Amino acid sequence: MKKSVHYVLAAIAAVVAGVTAALFLLPASALDYPSRPITMIVPYPAGGPSDVVARIVADGMSKRLGQSIVIENVGGAGGTLGTARAAAAAPDGYTLLGASMGSHVAAPAFYPNLRYDSTRDFQPIGLTSHAPAAIVARKDFPAKDLKEFIAYIKKNGDTVKQAHGGIGSSSHMACLMFNSELGLNPRLIAYRGTGPALNDLLGGHVDFFCEQVVSVAAAVQGGTIKAYGVSSDKPVPSLPGVPAAKDAGAPSYQMSIWSAVFAPKGTPAPVVARLNQALNEALDDPTVRNRLVELGGRVPGKEERGPANLAKLLKSEIARWAPILKSAAALTN
Repeated sequence: MKKSVHYVLAAIAAVVAGVTAALFLLPASALDYPSRPITMIVPYPAGGPSDVVARIVADGMSKRLGQSIVIENVGGAGGTLGTARAAAAAPDGYTLLGASMGSHVAAPAFYPNLRYDSTRDFQPIGLTSHAPAAIVARKDFPAKDLKEFIAYIKKNGDTVKQAHGGIGSSSHMACLMFNSELGLNPRLIAYRGTGPALNDLLGGHVDFFCEQVVSVAAAVQGGTIKAYGVSSDKPVPSLPGVPAAKDAGAPSYQMSIWSAVFAPKGTPAPVVARLNQALNEALDDPTVRNRLVELGGRVPGKEERGPANLAKLLKSEIARWAPILKSAAALTN
C-alpha cells in the first residue's frame, strides 16, 4: 500500500513538474496577455459589412480582455492586402484579422500569387456572425418585384450595371452565385470595397448589387435604395416586407456570408484560448447580439464558435465554392 501511494504521489509530482515546465516555456507575454492594446485588421474599407461586424465584436471583446481593440482598415485587392499583412504579423495575439469569406474562400481562386494560404497561415479564433445577402437596386429601378427584376436583367444584359466591392469580396461572391444560378450577364463594375459601391448605388450611378444585409439594411429602411430579396430561407426582421429570394423568383438562391476572427499562425495556445473565451462572452452579451441581429445578422450557436469548427468550416467552404469561383476566375483572366 505504501509503495502504491508513493507511486501515485510521484506521478502527480511529475505532472505538476511538466505543467510548470510548460508554463516556463511560454513567452512571458502569453502569461499576462493582454497587457497592451490589440489591433484588429479589417481587410476592407470602413463602412462595409466586415468592418461593421468587426467593430461590434471588437467592442464586446475589449470589455472582456481589459484592453482596447483598435480597428485598422487595410483595403484593396479583394481583401488580400490586409489579410497578407495580418498573416505576416508577429504571432503574439496583438494583431488579429477580422476576416470574411472573401479574404479566405474567394481570394485563393482569384489571386494565384497570394502571399498567404488561408488554411495554413492563420490560427482560427472563432466565427463572429452569419448574414444573408440582399439583392438591392437604385431606388428608381423599374422592376416592382424580384421576378420582374430578373426578367429586366435578362432582357437588357450588359446595359445593366452591377456593382461589387472588388474581385473576391462578399458582394462579388453573392452576386456571382445569383447571376450564375439565374443565367444573368450584367456589366460588372468593381470598387475598392462595399462602402464606395453603395455610395454609387445611392447616387444612381450603378443599377444593383448583392451584399450582406448588415451593410444595406439602413439604406433600404430609409428608402434610398430598394431590396428585392434575401438569400436566407425566410425573411429577416431588419428588412420587413422583403421576401426570401427562394420564394420570390430565385428558388435556388440561398447562401450565408460569414465573418470570423483569426490570428497569425503560431499564436500561443493560451492566447488563442483567451481570445476565444472573450469572443464567446461577447457574442453572449445581449447588447452585442441585438446589434448584430438588428442589422440582419445571425449570431453563431455555441457549437459553431470554436477554433476547430472554424477550421472545418473554412475547408468545406473552399471546396463548395471552388467550381463557381474557378469558372468566374477563368472569365476574368
